[in-house]
Amino acid sequence: MASIFDEVIDRKNTASLKWDCCKQRFNSEDIIQMWVADMDFKSPDKITEAIIRRANHGVYGYTESSERLAKALVNWLAKRHQWVVDKSWIVHSPGVVTSVNIAILSFTNPGDKILVQTPIYYPFYSSIKDNQRVLVTNSLKNTSGFYEINFDDLEKKLANGVRMMIFCSPHNPIGRVWRQNELEKVAKLCKKHGVILVSDEIHSDIVYKGFKHIPIASLGEEILPNAVTLISPTKTFNLAGLCQSSVIIPNDQHRQVFNNTMNRIGAGMLNIFGLEAAEAAYSCCEEWLDELLSYLQNNLELIEKYFESHIPQIKIIKPEATYMVWLDCRELPLEMEKLKDFFTFKAGVGLNDGVTFGKEGFGFQRLNFACPKTLLIEGLERIKRAVTELSDKSLD
Repeated sequence: MASIFDEVIDRKNTASLKWDCCKQRFNSEDIIQMWVADMDFKSPDKITEAIIRRANHGVYGYTESSERLAKALVNWLAKRHQWVVDKSWIVHSPGVVTSVNIAILSFTNPGDKILVQTPIYYPFYSSIKDNQRVLVTNSLKNTSGFYEINFDDLEKKLANGVRMMIFCSPHNPIGRVWRQNELEKVAKLCKKHGVILVSDEIHSDIVYKGFKHIPIASLGEEILPNAVTLISPTKTFNLAGLCQSSVIIPNDQHRQVFNNTMNRIGAGMLNIFGLEAAEAAYSCCEEWLDELLSYLQNNLELIEKYFESHIPQIKIIKPEATYMVWLDCRELPLEMEKLKDFFTFKAGVGLNDGVTFGKEGFGFQRLNFACPKTLLIEGLERIKRAVTELSDKSLD
């Protein structure tokens, strides 16, 4: 049965970072783009209609977020994640990375230690270092392809003067959905050592069968009094270019400090079309999301079977969430320093080089499978041909 997500859309010449920057990023234009985390699908029609209605008004003055958006977001979190949020806790910002930087400026000082769990979404590194804070890493344990938190190391690091922990839930790039017992341990350690926890939950709506995302702040203020939660419809509904996200801060004093910082650096003005899109997304696009999740689940199963049958030299770390798959390429007969060039110039596929996510990503690649099935299959076939040729050469 055909799906709305089967449509192949030409995104070139649309100022697309993913498709219009091939030459600059990969030094090649004849490659399939499967890297940056946006989808090659159209956003829901109801979002497009909402944007067009607002555009037709013809006046695009200064903006304020509406009560309608706050209500829609509160209802969404209650229905999808069983998290009861007071609308007064919500602050809107231009994006999750922006919010990470504002949180760093709000709750830490130059020289303070900030902890991340590696491998991790690479903009977190620059957010910490560029703001003159000290990076502390808690490496995740990879046990036969299953990543877990090293709690002994985490407590040791948190107890050694860490001021803030940036938590990724679900985790990017490995795709873990943290279980309740794991979240409770993280929360209790942060409370014990007086650490502010900033939780990036931008991928919280892209979760697969058998798994359940739990917002860490939903555990309650008595467990985690210093929680700052970052969410956005941009990954879920493919709206990254509209620059809209929300920050949920139950602590009144922390929320005021965050607002003051945002206004001080001039990040308080919001994108009028982003606000309209977010309201429509949270109000009337749940059916579209359910269909998307089914399509992504099928793509993921295709990937799993394809690598197992045709490219067993590469092991996939099957994600529990997100639309990226973490590829373990360390068994390829290739120097790992040449891995990125191998995929780019030999396979003709543009992926994220794992080492950009931290030293723990050396020998890995991240593949974005949020694309039409025909495009995904073409990318997998290109990888298969390149790996087969590489393996044949290694036997010569």
